[in-house]
Amino acid sequence: MSSLVDARGLSCPQPVLLTLNEMKKTGRGRIEVLVNTDTARENVARAAEAQGWTTRDISLEGFDYRLILEK
Repeated sequence: MSSLVDARGLSCPQPVLLTLNEMKKTGRGRIEVLVNTDTARENVARAAEAQGWTTRDISLEGFDYRLILEK
């Protein structure tokens, strides 16, 4: 099962906080996170890995990034 966090248009730390909340709610599995800045992309990936999640993929889709996180 996969969940989606759409944090496009939000400035840090909001994308990280939304992702951490979804990680806590989900526990394990797959989370897709949408962000639209390099800073948010880097901070979300770093926070996920600090929580024991793996960043499986980061893809650029137009002006947005899609991060695939798994645990």
